[in-house]
Amino acid sequence: MLKSLSTSLIVRGILALAVGITALAWPGITVLALVILFAVYAFIASGLEAMRAFSAAKAGPVIGHLLLGLADLAAGVIALVWPAPTALVLVLIVGAWAVVTGLVEIASAFGAGERAGTRALFILGGLVSVAFGVVLFASPGAGALTLALLFGLFNLIYGAWALVQGIDLHHARTALPAAVREKVAA
Repeated sequence: MLKSLSTSLIVRGILALAVGITALAWPGITVLALVILFAVYAFIASGLEAMRAFSAAKAGPVIGHLLLGLADLAAGVIALVWPAPTALVLVLIVGAWAVVTGLVEIASAFGAGERAGTRALFILGGLVSVAFGVVLFASPGAGALTLALLFGLFNLIYGAWALVQGIDLHHARTALPAAVREKVAA
């Protein structure tokens, strides 16, 4: 169906633009969709753990994998039964990830052999990441909507980029044979 890279980029760009517009227009629904995706992930993980449990040769791994599978199943059910608290927990997880990532970036800035410009960028990126995490912890409800809006903006930017790249690649692909024919004819 998508035989060329240019067509693939154009289709992906259009889809990303549609997702971005949808996320910006309905951020609450976007947050709910992310919670549902998390629940689906948890159910799939539960099934995979059950499969691993019954393929283990010893009883110890069987019990461990069954317990992990039950925990995944419970997480999926909880996400579907209580989507609002699940969204807040997901925001807090993203906030914790941002703080830890920021602190690691700041620590990396002082690694051996880093140039001053690289060091400054690590520190700046780390500070932004830590600040983002702190903001998410301070207001997780607004943070969930902010994440949905950022998701929408990212998709708009990526979609526009992919669409432009696909169109440019399509034009280059059609112009190149004509230029080669003209060069050969001359």
